[in-house]
Amino acid sequence: MKKWLYIGGVLIVIVVAALVIGLSKLGPIIKTAVNTYGPKITKTDVRVKDVGISLFAGEAKLKDFYLGNPKGFNSPQAMSVKAIYVDVDEKSITGNPIIIDRIEVVAPEINYEKVQRTDNFKTILNNVKKSARTSESSTSKEKSSKDGAGKKLVIKNFIVRDGNVNMAMSGHGGSSLSASASLPDIHLKNVGEKSGGATAAEVFDIVFAELYNKIVSPAVTATLTKELKTLVSQVPIEDEETKKTVEKTVNETVKGLFGSKN
Repeated sequence: MKKWLYIGGVLIVIVVAALVIGLSKLGPIIKTAVNTYGPKITKTDVRVKDVGISLFAGEAKLKDFYLGNPKGFNSPQAMSVKAIYVDVDEKSITGNPIIIDRIEVVAPEINYEKVQRTDNFKTILNNVKKSARTSESSTSKEKSSKDGAGKKLVIKNFIVRDGNVNMAMSGHGGSSLSASASLPDIHLKNVGEKSGGATAAEVFDIVFAELYNKIVSPAVTATLTKELKTLVSQVPIEDEETKKTVEKTVNETVKGLFGSKN
């Protein structure tokens, strides 16, 4: 009896050790994936500073996620997030698709900027769509296995909560106006499941399209428009020319920015 208990104890230790080793490898895997494939997909600077692993919770925490702006935009970044939680089914790491039970993006700070007839998030979204199409049309299995692009993903729950959208506009004489609004929460379920898994580019396309829809949703645009127009009304009366110029700029920008998603 003692022998069987001893053998059972050894097996438990081996299983626990295997799980710990497997989970400990998640950090470098996730960090490398984000920092390597993110820029290729978005055509912007994408990086995460660190990835912490909670062995008991079986959860990864991405710290200080950064999404840069495309060329031609003034803001240094399109989005920053202090914490993103990722709960991966560790049994699926060596398989295909990889099953991610939950990705939770907490309190993203979004900088929304318009230049001429487009904006930074629309530009990034177009880049992501091109990457997704390229990913779909790629037929080189050798290349896929070599760079890891052949791995597919299924995300059971993708959540974005407590986000904030900031918008800044340049005024006359170097002045600027800024407004902010709360981002409606996002909860996508079973991303990539119907197709048996989606590539990283395809997942990013789905997620980013939904994010963009929320950014330009009436709940956000109405608040931003109201704040910007209120700020214009507060321009000093003695500077009437500047006030009219800024007011015209605001009206044209708001109309162009929020009038169409295409």
